[in-house]
Amino acid sequence: MDDTAAMRAAITAAATVRTSTAPNPWVGAVIASGDGSIIATGATQPPGGPHAERVALAAAGPAAARGATLVTTLEPCSHHGRTPPCVDAIVAAGIARVVVGIEDPDPLVAGRGVAALRAAGIDVTVGVEAVAVADQLAPYLVHRRTGRPYVVLKLAATVDGRTAAPDGTSQWITGPDARADAHRLRAESQAILVGAGTVRTDDPALTVRLVEGPDPVRVVLGRAPAGAKVHPCLERTGDLGPILDELGGRGVLQLLVEGGASVAHAFHAAGLVDHYVVYLAPAVFGGDDALGLFRGPAAPTMAVLRRGRFRSVRRLGDDVRLDLVMRADVG
Repeated sequence: MDDTAAMRAAITAAATVRTSTAPNPWVGAVIASGDGSIIATGATQPPGGPHAERVALAAAGPAAARGATLVTTLEPCSHHGRTPPCVDAIVAAGIARVVVGIEDPDPLVAGRGVAALRAAGIDVTVGVEAVAVADQLAPYLVHRRTGRPYVVLKLAATVDGRTAAPDGTSQWITGPDARADAHRLRAESQAILVGAGTVRTDDPALTVRLVEGPDPVRVVLGRAPAGAKVHPCLERTGDLGPILDELGGRGVLQLLVEGGASVAHAFHAAGLVDHYVVYLAPAVFGGDDALGLFRGPAAPTMAVLRRGRFRSVRRLGDDVRLDLVMRADVG
């Protein structure tokens, strides 16, 4: 097995703990023998538990780890936090080589882990499957670089870009597979945000019910009526920037914005959306009086149209999920 295949195995391991590690990153690691075969895998445990590298080393055992290669999606830590430094465990285990997906931008790490491994005489390779790892860790990377959450705007529409009928009805545009996937997005997000208008109209609970996972902190722009299902929630008004700063300070790595159209436009127009998740249903309203995805002025000319890249296109039952990312620097 080569470095790329081993890193892909580490990425797969990291995906299994996506909803349980925040505010720490979801990291995967594998231990590979001299012939490249995988001896053990590990993934970061919930806060206070061991990081992926220590989990993988423990699974491999002392004899198998000595002289082996450790492959990890994120640079091993070299400082004391809730747990001891992973670099110390790697050196003590006699690992001969370490393969790293990307360096950790956290100021407490930021290349120090790689430098410490090399100073201990360990061969280190950095950058294997870096784009895929950065995609997987994008919320963590944005949070560490900006102090704010990675903002995911979730939208659901017909193929002609309409979210509700002229009479206001909108349930359900998408099918059960897409709705379950949207709940996975909730489980992956530490906070979820809607406007007070959505609360008054739909009275959503904003919890994770269709999949396994933790409920996000609920945030309402404006005031939620007494007795609304969204309580307990944070109620905030004013500029979006300070709200994002506060949520980042609370350890929110990913914020899921679910609507409605005015809130979606506010985040979009302010350039605050990192990732658009659009669920498209195989349905067509066929007119301009159905409600659109955004409520507010559009880009006035093509020259200022915001562009990103499609990270993925997936079929979910009868629907399609489009992932459009805007930050080129993090995947």
